[in-house]
Amino acid sequence: MTMQKNNSADNPVFHLKNGMRSIKYKPVDYQQMHALTEAKKLAAASTELKIRKAVQTSKVSKEQTLLHQHKQVWWQAHQRLNEIRAKMESEIKSFLHEENLGNEYLSDLRNFEQELSEQWCMYLKNVIDPIQQLREDLKYRQHHSPQHSHSHTEFNSVKVLEEVDFVKKQLKAVFEGLSLEQQKFENDLSDYSIKILDHYSEERSNLLSELPTELEALECPYPDLKSSIFKEFSNFTEKYQKKLHEFDLQLEDIYRNFQLSEEDHWIYQSVLDQYSGDLCGRRTLYLDMLQRYFPHKSRHALVEHEKCCHQYRLSREQRRILISNWNKSRRDFIQKAVLTLAEACATYEMENAWAKDRKKQQKLCADLKAKVLQWRAQQEEVAKLEMEISARRREKEEEKEKLWKRKELLQREEKKKKIRKYWAKKEQNWQEMEMRDLRRLEELKKLMAEQSAKDRERVNYRQQLLEKRLMEKKETALQEAHEEEEREKRLEALRKQVAIVAQFDPVRMMSDTMASKARMGIGIEEEFILQKPLFTLNTYNEQQ
Repeated sequence: MTMQKNNSADNPVFHLKNGMRSIKYKPVDYQQMHALTEAKKLAAASTELKIRKAVQTSKVSKEQTLLHQHKQVWWQAHQRLNEIRAKMESEIKSFLHEENLGNEYLSDLRNFEQELSEQWCMYLKNVIDPIQQLREDLKYRQHHSPQHSHSHTEFNSVKVLEEVDFVKKQLKAVFEGLSLEQQKFENDLSDYSIKILDHYSEERSNLLSELPTELEALECPYPDLKSSIFKEFSNFTEKYQKKLHEFDLQLEDIYRNFQLSEEDHWIYQSVLDQYSGDLCGRRTLYLDMLQRYFPHKSRHALVEHEKCCHQYRLSREQRRILISNWNKSRRDFIQKAVLTLAEACATYEMENAWAKDRKKQQKLCADLKAKVLQWRAQQEEVAKLEMEISARRREKEEEKEKLWKRKELLQREEKKKKIRKYWAKKEQNWQEMEMRDLRRLEELKKLMAEQSAKDRERVNYRQQLLEKRLMEKKETALQEAHEEEEREKRLEALRKQVAIVAQFDPVRMMSDTMASKARMGIGIEEEFILQKPLFTLNTYNEQQ
C-alpha cells in the first residue's frame, strides 16, 4: 500500500488533476495550443492540396505520355497494316489478272471481283451520293434561310428534320444489314479456318500415326524382323499420340480458364500484336490499352488472362515441337528401318550366294574325289595285273626247271615227246594269257596318259590365263606410268614457257639504278615542268 501511494504521488497526471505545483510542469495555455493546432491543420491541408495537385499533375503527365506512346504505336501499326494491305491487294490483283492461267476457279474469282465492284458502285450511288446531296442541300438552305419568312422557314425545317430522320432510319437499317452480313462472313471464315486447321491437324496426326507405305512396300526375307519393326513403330507412335493427347487436354483446360470471351480475346490478341516485342515498356502500354478497351475488367483479370495466354502459347509451341520431333523421329525410324531391311536383304542374298558357292565347291570336291578314287582303282588294278604277270613268269620258270629236271631224269623218247607236247600246249596257253594281260595293260596306260594330258592342258590353260592377267596388269601399270611421264613432260614444257628468262649482264647488275641516280641528282632535267603530260596522245588539239 505504501509503494502504491508513492507511485500515485509521483505520477504527472495526478499532479495536474489535483493542481499540485511543481517545478517541472507549467500551467497549460489552451488558447495558444488551439492556435498552434489550427496553424498545423492549415499547413497540413495546404501540403495535402499540393500533394494532390502534384499527384494529379503526375497522373495527367503520365496519361499524356502514355497517349503519346499509344499514338506512335498506332501510327506505326497503321502504316504497317496499310503496307501489308497494299501488298496483299497487289498480289491478289496480279494473281487474278494473269493471262497465262486459264483456270476456272480464277475466272470465278474475277467474276466475283467484278460483282463486288458493281455492288460497291451501286452502294455509292444509292447511299453515299444521296447523303452527300442532302448535306449540300442543308448547307445551301442554312446559308439562304434569312431571305425567307419565319413561317416558311419553320415549315422547311420540320420537313428537313423529317427527311433527315428518314435518311437516318434508312442508314441504320442499311448498316444493321451490313453488320449482320459482316458478322455472318466473319463467323463463316472463322468456322472454315477452324475446320481447316482441325482437318489439317487431324490429317497430319493420322499421317504420322499411319504405317508408312515405304516400309509396307519393302520386301524382307525375314518376316520376324519386319513384324518387329512394325511393332516398334506402333510403340513409339502410341507414345507420341499419348503425349499429343495430353497436350490437347492441357490446351482445352487452359482455353476454358480464359477470362475473356472469344471476341474480347480477338481484341486482346490484336492489341498485343500492335505492340512489338522490342518496344520499351511494352507490357505497361498494352495493359493500359487493354484497360481502356475493357473498363469492366480489372487489372488482375487481365493479368490472369495474360498468364493463361502465355501458358496457351507455350503449350502450343510445345505441341508444335512435339509434332516436329515426332515427324523427325518418324523419318529417322523409316530411314533406319529401310537401311535395316536393305542390310537384311543383302545378308540374305550373301547367304544364298555362300550356299550356292558351298554347293558348287562340294560338287567339285565330289567330282575330284570320284576321279581320285577312279585313279586309285586303276592303279590298284595295274599293280594287281603286274603281280599276276610276275607270278605267272615265276611259275613258268619253276615249270621250266621242273621240266628240265624231269627231262634229265626221263631218258625215254616217248616221255620226251609227251613232255614237248605238254610244254607246247602250256606255252600256247601262257602266251594267250600274257597277250591278253598286255593288251589290258596297254589300254589302261593309254587311258592314264590321255587323262594326264588333259590335266596338263588344263594346268597350262590356267597358267596362261594367270600370265595373261599379270601381263594386262603390267601393261596397265606401264600405260599409267607412260601417261604420267607424258603429263610431267607437258607440265615441264609449260613451266619452261612461263619461266622468267634473264640474260647475264654484270655491268647492269653493278651499275646504279635510275632511282638511286634520281636521288643523287645524276641525269635529271634542269627544269621540272609541272604541267608536262604523262603520255603523248595522237588526237585533235583545241584549235583543230
